[in-house]
Amino acid sequence: MQPRERIGRYLLERRLGAGAFGTVWLAHDDQLDAPVAVKVLADNWSHRLDVHDRFLSEARLLRRADSKRVVQVYDIGELPDGRPYFVMEYADAGTLADLTAAGPLPVPQALRLTALAARGAAALHEAGIVHRDIKPSNVLLRSASDGSRRVLLADLGLAKNLAQGSGLTQAAGSAGYQPPEQAEAGAGIDARADVYSLGAVGYELVTATVPAAPGKVVPPGQLRPDLDEEVVRALMRALEPDPERRWQSAQAFAEELDRLAARTTAPTPTSAPTPGKPPKAVRKRSGALGLAGAAVLAAGAAALAVTLLNRQAAPDTVRITDTTGRIAADVPSAWARRLRDSGWDPKALGLDSAQEPGLAVADDLSHWQDLTAPVNGVFIGLSEHGDVTPEVDALTHTGCHYAGSRAFSDARWRGRIRTWDDCSGGGSVTEAALSSADGKAQPQVYVQIREHGGADATDGILRSLRVT
Repeated sequence: MQPRERIGRYLLERRLGAGAFGTVWLAHDDQLDAPVAVKVLADNWSHRLDVHDRFLSEARLLRRADSKRVVQVYDIGELPDGRPYFVMEYADAGTLADLTAAGPLPVPQALRLTALAARGAAALHEAGIVHRDIKPSNVLLRSASDGSRRVLLADLGLAKNLAQGSGLTQAAGSAGYQPPEQAEAGAGIDARADVYSLGAVGYELVTATVPAAPGKVVPPGQLRPDLDEEVVRALMRALEPDPERRWQSAQAFAEELDRLAARTTAPTPTSAPTPGKPPKAVRKRSGALGLAGAAVLAAGAAALAVTLLNRQAAPDTVRITDTTGRIAADVPSAWARRLRDSGWDPKALGLDSAQEPGLAVADDLSHWQDLTAPVNGVFIGLSEHGDVTPEVDALTHTGCHYAGSRAFSDARWRGRIRTWDDCSGGGSVTEAALSSADGKAQPQVYVQIREHGGADATDGILRSLRVT
């Protein structure tokens, strides 16, 4: 076994993710005896002085913010090859993108989380910084000593000084979260650009859908009919294309969201959640990290939208398919109450980002993330560009007992099944990574199954699985 690599005094554990200009590693600080995140400039950009300077600028801006609502920088250094790195606090509980993995969040929770992100943005603005790329995957969660989770803004790679933002700027931001003034080079920006992005974050948390382009955003009440009209107005005001019509500060937006959260009760879902995100899992490398960043690329949702092919399915089961028709499987009939069938992004499992076929079906998808809830269902995601096995091997579930792993094989599939039982709600979680029995590298399949009582349906589901 080869010894693990080090960066300075930091012992690298595993890669957490990579962006356009750098890679982030989970590492262990020997002196503090604590986990940290280390961000390193990518080798292919090491010759670009402007990128080198921007990379260091991110670390300086994070330090300048000096807020518990923004990721803290502990150290900065340089590799022997000249590439800079900086060391940050490790957010062990994932991101806001992870929390929407099973669909829309309860409205009060979504509003409070968005308000906390907005207060983080307000802290940046007070320090004279505009973020310019606020989105759910850049809003991190860290476990606190009292059992709660802190909300932290991260990734200031596109951030600018507000004093400079009023002048000519380069286009920046991510589609769906980008205000119109950031879409083209040359437009001046201010703190209200981040308010737009925060509105998009709140919109996604309550609908599980990334909003359309500025000026074409569908009111969230159309995607979630039970949404309070005041919540709709608050979010749509943040998403106004004209900065003058938005909330004029992140702080004001946060205060309104907190007010609405205090008076809003979580409604009982009357239809299926919006599709596009796999159910929640957690990874060893980030504690309570859910499956991150699955892109919602379709706004429709289907309740009881299963394909009934009982002549091909076993008794008391129904055949479910995704919208592409490439994935099909048999599941217990009692599970087939709600279906999301419009695909997933394997980035959620730690692979390269792409839109791939995928589906989720359950008796109650709205509570998939809650291991105390008696949920029965399955998520199936296709991966045509990455190996799902090591990612599934890295998963764990807090609040459950790990019951071990076993091999699976049949005429079509082979792979490994890992199971957790005695979850806090009495149910179990099963994770499976499958590859073709004929030895082909692709496609591969990721399967997650939740069961609460009754006979174990895992093998039946996996043996019925078809991919074309």
